[in-house]
Amino acid sequence: MKVLFDINIILDVLLNRSPFVNASASLVALVECQKIEGYLSAISITTLNYLISKVSNHKQARSEIQKLLNLFQISPVDKNVIESSLNSNFKDFEDAVQYYSGVSVGIDAIVTRNIKDYKLADLPVYLPNELLELTKHNS
Repeated sequence: MKVLFDINIILDVLLNRSPFVNASASLVALVECQKIEGYLSAISITTLNYLISKVSNHKQARSEIQKLLNLFQISPVDKNVIESSLNSNFKDFEDAVQYYSGVSVGIDAIVTRNIKDYKLADLPVYLPNELLELTKHNS
């Protein structure tokens, strides 16, 4: 299953955000053991670098980004993705870019803590615990 990870899932893990970290870390572990094919949008990488640098430092941010690149596939952001996002009815442009970036590589689902942000998605959108439960049943 190809799953686009919303940036909030990754931040839960990197920033150890309670009470969300356990479910989010379990999903990242499923990517690590290749039970899920995890994707991050290219824009997530730049945003994560910026946010990690703010709470830590530049060197730590680059280290964390490299770890993510070793685990996740990156869905591109190109002109088609931007145009699809601009022409969509998504309220949040960044969410639209993440969504259409994932669609461009054939994702099967999205995992996020903000399901309402993806109410216009034509793909399944899961909360972390929902996706964990689904993977247990499909193992």
